Amino acid sequence: MRKYILIISMIIFFVTANIVDSQSVINDHSKNFLLIQQDETSLDILEKAAKIAPNESQFQWQKMEFIAFTHFGLNTFTGQEWGEGNEDPELFNPVEFDADQWAKVIRDAGMKMIILTARHHDGFCLWPSKYTDYTVTRSKWKNGKGDVVKAVSDACRKYGLKFGIYLSPWDRHESFYGDSPRYNEFFRNQLRELLTNYGKITEVWFDGACGEGPNGKKQIYDWSSYYKVVRDLQPECLIAIMGPDIRWVGTESGYGRETEWSVLPDIFDTSTSISGIQQTDLDKKFIPRNLMEQDLGSRDKIMKAKNLYWYPAETDVSIRPGWFYHPEEDSLVKSPAQLLDIYFNSVGRNSVLLLNIPPNKKGLIQDQDVRNLLTMRRILKNNFRKNLLTKSDQKKIIYGNQSLLMKGAELSSKDFSGQDILKELDFSWRRKKMFNTILLQEDITKGQRIENFHVDYWTGSGWKECVRGTTVGYKRILRFKDTIGTKIRLVIDASRGPAIIKSFGVFDGCWKEK
Repeated sequence: MRKYILIISMIIFFVTANIVDSQSVINDHSKNFLLIQQDETSLDILEKAAKIAPNESQFQWQKMEFIAFTHFGLNTFTGQEWGEGNEDPELFNPVEFDADQWAKVIRDAGMKMIILTARHHDGFCLWPSKYTDYTVTRSKWKNGKGDVVKAVSDACRKYGLKFGIYLSPWDRHESFYGDSPRYNEFFRNQLRELLTNYGKITEVWFDGACGEGPNGKKQIYDWSSYYKVVRDLQPECLIAIMGPDIRWVGTESGYGRETEWSVLPDIFDTSTSISGIQQTDLDKKFIPRNLMEQDLGSRDKIMKAKNLYWYPAETDVSIRPGWFYHPEEDSLVKSPAQLLDIYFNSVGRNSVLLLNIPPNKKGLIQDQDVRNLLTMRRILKNNFRKNLLTKSDQKKIIYGNQSLLMKGAELSSKDFSGQDILKELDFSWRRKKMFNTILLQEDITKGQRIENFHVDYWTGSGWKECVRGTTVGYKRILRFKDTIGTKIRLVIDASRGPAIIKSFGVFDGCWKEK
């Protein structure tokens, strides 16, 4: 099977990690889903995999990079993680509740969205649902006149954040849970309330938990009907985890895979024909499940596929040991160094980081959590502020047996003079530079293609490898020991098609508070 060396149509270098968006974002579903025919060769399949790209909503979601979960509800007051559904709603009384504080802290920490647990497994609703009385209307808080969902939604708009909702399909309170037709209609009705009354919803988060209800029965979830409610009411909203737009990375550790493909095989059941590639057709064929294998999208995996789909990963973790606030965990909040390590191994491994920050009983994010989040943000900003490559004195593109010397911070397709196959990119400085971090991005609006790459530095007498990686996708960040040199080069060792690099950065980072 032939391997591709890096083929480039556009390479742009920026000083910071905030890259200007590509002008051609894929909107068509024919671009993020493709069927594989029985007579197609391995090369045909590779070419198809290289063409698959995110749709508009998936692309905008990926660009957020870092988003927040807020687990909040009766569990906050009972000390439980999974309530049983019979807790007294009067216990819910966050006397200093301040959604603006949540939103400001989360914005200042560099996150772009809040996903609120509107209803967890206990069935207690943080909004005044008209379909159950197990809601904030029966709490002491605001004399039963409050609405947490509205307050958080409004705060998100005020502070420039996107808003998402978590609605647990499992309900341990409602007596008719397990009466599948009745409960499914109840669930759809609550979903309609949330998607109708609280403005634009960017992400709906469906948990896969399916335990017994009060009557000892389990529910058969009508997933496709839930998806239809979302598509009808919020067409741009993404359906996550047990949904067809965003997948769970497979752990709650905050760490993604070393090799993380966004193009995955057989996400849809195509044993029966698909009438087209409209979203509604795909939703009906989607197979909800957890994808937890280490290898999800390698060549071996896609060669056996019947269909290929852009299905990006979301990596979730809590800033505390638990998902809900527990005062005994105040000394166990993840440190800035731990949070940074999680960031590099989630955002830096081609996934979006969903960090849970549970408000306390007062209805505020705890001080220690705030300090650690803001410290983490400060370190990240300082260390990615200066891309050493924008100060390089010379850039060299090597293809075949020829080379092209260049100056200036930007490269584009016209600089390659029709030459396609690139062997490496070299950068040199007049004076020695110290570096320990690289940041690499593909233009995923054209696909994810890089399979293996490495970076070398010039020792003075020869090239020496300083780091090696596999997949890139939206973003890959790799750290290594402090290295000093006057030259650095990027080499793409294998790619499943013409790879398009969006940015490449080299940084001298200090990953602790100074």
